[in-house]
Amino acid sequence: MKGQLIKTPPRCPICGAEVERPQAQQQRKLGEFSVGRCDCGAVYACDPTGHNIGSAMIEALVYACNDDWDLAWDLLPDEDYLTSRIESYDEVSHQVLDQRNLDGRYVRGVLYFVRLQREIEEIAHRRPMTKSPAPRGPGEQGAAGPPAGSDYLPGVEPERDPRRKRRKADKKEVYQLALAGDIAALVDLTFDDLKTLRFLQRLLYSPDEAERWWIAHVIGQVCARVASRKPGVVSDLLHRLFEACSDSAAANWGLVETMGSIIAARPDIYGGFSRHLLRYVNHVSTRPLVIWALGTVAARRPDLVRVSQFYQLFGLLDDADAQVRALTIRLLGRAGAGEVRSRLEALARDETPVTIYEEGRPRATTIARLAAEALARIDKLPQ
Repeated sequence: MKGQLIKTPPRCPICGAEVERPQAQQQRKLGEFSVGRCDCGAVYACDPTGHNIGSAMIEALVYACNDDWDLAWDLLPDEDYLTSRIESYDEVSHQVLDQRNLDGRYVRGVLYFVRLQREIEEIAHRRPMTKSPAPRGPGEQGAAGPPAGSDYLPGVEPERDPRRKRRKADKKEVYQLALAGDIAALVDLTFDDLKTLRFLQRLLYSPDEAERWWIAHVIGQVCARVASRKPGVVSDLLHRLFEACSDSAAANWGLVETMGSIIAARPDIYGGFSRHLLRYVNHVSTRPLVIWALGTVAARRPDLVRVSQFYQLFGLLDDADAQVRALTIRLLGRAGAGEVRSRLEALARDETPVTIYEEGRPRATTIARLAAEALARIDKLPQ
């Protein structure tokens, strides 16, 4: 007996987020493939027959380059852009099937994904448009280039020699490299053996709080560089972390901190995950961790936090827990929340000492000092 047909919504193989139904382009051209854009910056073209994948690939690449054919033909795969695909996609139901037959019709659709490397994406948006702007699907926000101040993003990792002798990850070695903060060695080891990331995740279950914070920071830095070549691997790790954090029977030591570190290290790819952190803010044990994670993301991409309905967090400025108050001040200041200026001015007189971790290391400060820093940030914003 045949098993039950399984249908799942299509997810971006780059970042793991669900993608919208591809839409017809405003400017008809080539094979008239429908296209779409993921929040992580990847674009995709749909070939409903599965017989024109080459044309769909070209369509997606040109679409990613804002219809600049000259730029598209100059790019090199893997070095200048990443590709992936989803097969068995049904354009009618916008579902991915585990079988290629649905209601008596064959399903052979393919979604072909292209994501430009950061430097190429910036070039694509700076070059003068020779044709009409690239189309946008419904609900898409403007496909503006990376926000100003994105210099913190790591460059593309050099391609490893496929003929190299691959090393096998060892738990003890991974632990020693992590404590030493040897990011380069951990990145090399991850490209050789993806189990390195699992070994790093296991280190989060340390009873030493300071060590957990450091490991979370290290994982974020390693993933930032690995994502330039293998973003899907990091996306899978994020999904595992979210699943583990949602498991009421499992300890969530270090999980929220690690998710925040990864998202903050590559918000251009994984920024869409930030809004899902809010699901854990109502739990007393994870509330300060969620606020810390959002504040860390906001330091680099405040726009990601402000669209996450962070207004519900304003009330935490009056929380009985000094740590929650302190982290909320840090978050709202980095997010440019001028709406709470008067409350921050009042908190600038609170000399309660607190300790906040930054880049894996503890920083002793006070609520008054954090409030003053937040007000200074807000004052610098354009009125």
